[in-house]
Amino acid sequence: MIPRYTRPEMAAIWEPLTRFKIWFEIEAHASDAQAELGVIPKEAAKTIWARGKDAQFDVARIDEIEREVKHDVIAFLTHLAEFVGPDSRFVHQGMTSSDVLDTCFNVQLTRAADMLIADLDKVLAALKKRAFEHKMTPSIGRSHGIHAEPVTFGLKLAYAYAEFTRARERLVAARKEVATCAISGSVGTFAHIDPRVEEHVARAMGLAVEPISTQIIPRDRHAMYFATLGVIAASVERLATEIRHLQRTEVLEAEEFFSEGQKGSSSMPHKRNPVLTENLTGLSRMVRAYVTPAMENVVLWHERDISHSSAERMLAPDATVTLDFALNRLAGLVEKLVIYPENMRKNLDRLGGLIHSQRLLTALTQKGCSREDSYRLVQRNAMPVWRGEGDFETLLKKDAELKKYLSDAEISEQFDLGYHFKHVDTIFRRVFGEA
Repeated sequence: MIPRYTRPEMAAIWEPLTRFKIWFEIEAHASDAQAELGVIPKEAAKTIWARGKDAQFDVARIDEIEREVKHDVIAFLTHLAEFVGPDSRFVHQGMTSSDVLDTCFNVQLTRAADMLIADLDKVLAALKKRAFEHKMTPSIGRSHGIHAEPVTFGLKLAYAYAEFTRARERLVAARKEVATCAISGSVGTFAHIDPRVEEHVARAMGLAVEPISTQIIPRDRHAMYFATLGVIAASVERLATEIRHLQRTEVLEAEEFFSEGQKGSSSMPHKRNPVLTENLTGLSRMVRAYVTPAMENVVLWHERDISHSSAERMLAPDATVTLDFALNRLAGLVEKLVIYPENMRKNLDRLGGLIHSQRLLTALTQKGCSREDSYRLVQRNAMPVWRGEGDFETLLKKDAELKKYLSDAEISEQFDLGYHFKHVDTIFRRVFGEA
């Protein structure tokens, strides 16, 4: 985690002290269940809770113990015993380290998912507001980067809204999939611990029971979680790239907000660079980079190894923290995005009416001209306009062969900009609902 791209709320989920507190909760809830089953004394379970819940866990002390024992969970249990006293012998009975580690990991991932879902809600709210604001603002649609046909800027934002709606749905599903608990003991057979302990801990920690866990929770769940973060990051980059293109000097249809006192270049005082969207592009690449190790973590030896552990200690905090930062930056970017309808109109007119070529093609076919001839007639008048040799509508009206099919009035009719926007309301209803 890099402080420059870290929000404290998300970072707190991955702090060592948070992890140790979750470990304690798992152990204490398991002790409660063991006491109810008569495996350990009820008074011992009460003591574990009473002396552990307010304990000031010392991260440095745990690290000191771990340097000796070379085992993080044993180091924690040793430190916990310093608070609990003799009844600490009843802690962790029948459990294995992965029961604590994996259940805690999934608690952290669900908390992170809740934050990311809230982040997506901010992005969606910003996109919806700006989409309705520019619902009918004419803009040029581009294919291959070349002017194609008219759209509205509101539609561009509606596309993004629909995409991030899908992202939210996927993340909700990924959260559900990863929200499982395993308290099944060595190699997952429950030989030393009753399955009812797992059920109790799962309920207490807001998780579902893992149906079968070998000694660890299956990593395909986590692979899906991080793959979902990767897809969300790709959507962030797609929107960021669109805005970057629209901010180019030759286009300048939209621009990142440039605050008072902000500087764009150390050498060129005139510069206003798309630094936020460029930053989002880079951050998105980093989130996606963590998908591959998450996928590779699915493949472990037999009932358990720890080849996944070192990778997860890096990828989980980094991926969630980075995406959290990126989504919040994106929401603010959209909220403050400076939009230039006048420049959009200039760009619409830049090709001298060529953007209406499909309407001319269709109109000719409806008048009895073959499609091949229609295409030839429209294209031969379009190519001179590309070379700056006239206006499209004027050239069409001078084409004697074309005039056999269309009158001047019928030609002019095909240049109506509003024709392209007659179904905008329908699209908006599909995306945003009737309201």
